[in-house]
Amino acid sequence: MSIDFKLTKGIFQQIADNLCHQILEGKLLPGERVPSVRDLAADYEVNRNTLLRTYSVLEDAGMIVNKRGVGFFVADNAVELIRNNEKKEFFSNDLPEFMRKVKLLKLTESDLMDLLNLIKNNTKL
Repeated sequence: MSIDFKLTKGIFQQIADNLCHQILEGKLLPGERVPSVRDLAADYEVNRNTLLRTYSVLEDAGMIVNKRGVGFFVADNAVELIRNNEKKEFFSNDLPEFMRKVKLLKLTESDLMDLLNLIKNNTKL
């Protein structure tokens, strides 16, 4: 597991994003125990306080729950919460930049056919 210390996004947020992506990918399932603060701090080679902040942010957002004395667990509705947050971020940050590039490069429908097919297939799910 790696952290990009050069990014403007904080280390704790990068770790939170990584955990959220693991949840969306099904690597961490609802109800499943999240790695301990100590273990994850060692994996990322960061201070445990950084992980405590990460878990605090995820807990405040309702994505993980703390079972005192047992550990943190993926919330039952975590996938839905994360997906909704990721969609909001995509539409407010990523899509405008993508659209700017499409216009700048004068991309056509045929240039983007693979993307359009992917979107079509996601709709069928």
